[in-house]
Amino acid sequence: MIWWWIRRTLYLSLGRNLTRKRVVPITTVATVTAAAVIASKKFDSENSGQDKQSKEVMADNSTPSVCKYSKMWGFSNPFENWREPNLMTVVKWKTKYTNETNLPEDKKILDEKLPVLTPSFKPNAHNDVCVTWIGHATTLVQMDGVNILTDPVFSDTAGPSICGTVVGDKRYRPPACKVGDLPDIHAVVISHSHYDHLDSQSVHDLHERFKENIHWFVPKNLKSWFTGCGCRKENVHEMDWWEEKDMPGHPGVKLAFTPAQHWSARNIVFDKNKTLWGSWCVIGPKHRFHFAGDTGYCEAFKQIGEKYGPFDLAAIPIGAYLPRPIMEPQHVDPAQAVLIHQDVQAKKSVGIHWGTFALAYEYYLQPPQDLKKALEEKQISEEEFFVLKHGESRNVSTEDGQSKL
Repeated sequence: MIWWWIRRTLYLSLGRNLTRKRVVPITTVATVTAAAVIASKKFDSENSGQDKQSKEVMADNSTPSVCKYSKMWGFSNPFENWREPNLMTVVKWKTKYTNETNLPEDKKILDEKLPVLTPSFKPNAHNDVCVTWIGHATTLVQMDGVNILTDPVFSDTAGPSICGTVVGDKRYRPPACKVGDLPDIHAVVISHSHYDHLDSQSVHDLHERFKENIHWFVPKNLKSWFTGCGCRKENVHEMDWWEEKDMPGHPGVKLAFTPAQHWSARNIVFDKNKTLWGSWCVIGPKHRFHFAGDTGYCEAFKQIGEKYGPFDLAAIPIGAYLPRPIMEPQHVDPAQAVLIHQDVQAKKSVGIHWGTFALAYEYYLQPPQDLKKALEEKQISEEEFFVLKHGESRNVSTEDGQSKL
């Protein structure tokens, strides 16, 4: 009940004043902040027994991770190093740390440092795996005759629409293509509901173009959101951690929804953690692909590697990781991305979730620089774990003949 009151107060005081361009009284902010701290402690106290039991189970990597759900609090991470973000986390982030993104205002510099290429898509890929980085967490992966799109976001701004205007993080590098430029898309996988990973306009545009030919694989409790956007309910496949489904129309191809350490919200006032989050495994007759989504580092990736690995390709986030005290529970840094690469037993990995939105405080070109250092420390080549230009494609050749589930 306390948390409901806080959400309602935040909505009424912050949301309404924002739309009316009024300044929120500091006393209101202070009151809500104090209440948030109380509620956060109450949440920790009420869930300590449940979390302790979950974390004891997680100490054994042979036991699959389970994300528990309660009607009041939603889903909760079972991992030892998880810390739930709250209002005080944001206050600490914005007041204690310095933003060192240093984005150039000159577009010519951005075009030089982060060029956006025009993709050259192949119709299909059967004998290898082809990945194209469209931007942020949006990639097109082509394998075993299936074209898979990850977390499609083609809009200029990631955020909610308030009074007809989209408010949120504006991308500083455009998507490498538009929905109309894509080849046939057979499957879309969604990691979670945050706006930089789930965009209503992009979903609408994809549905309008591909209709019943596109299938949506989404986390638990998100199906109604997609059907509300007009997607056919028969084409929306809502899944829990470790659940598997066959790919309709493509015999021998399965998708498995697997854990990640993150959280969810479309409107933090009302729906925080009400929908699940996770990563994805695509298992074909010849090849395997892992999409790590958006995540902090946790032991679940070793479980994923043991159950579904090795993977021909993994797409792993490498950006939005500073300051570490704030970002560590929810976003891996490049060194931890390399650990995920090893944990899931990926033969090749591509770094994603950088170079598009300024979501954290690291220098905008720092992620690939830190990735290079992390790879050198582990004596892993930059051919094994690589980054792409926006719009760039790469074929990942594999010598192995078959993939078994």
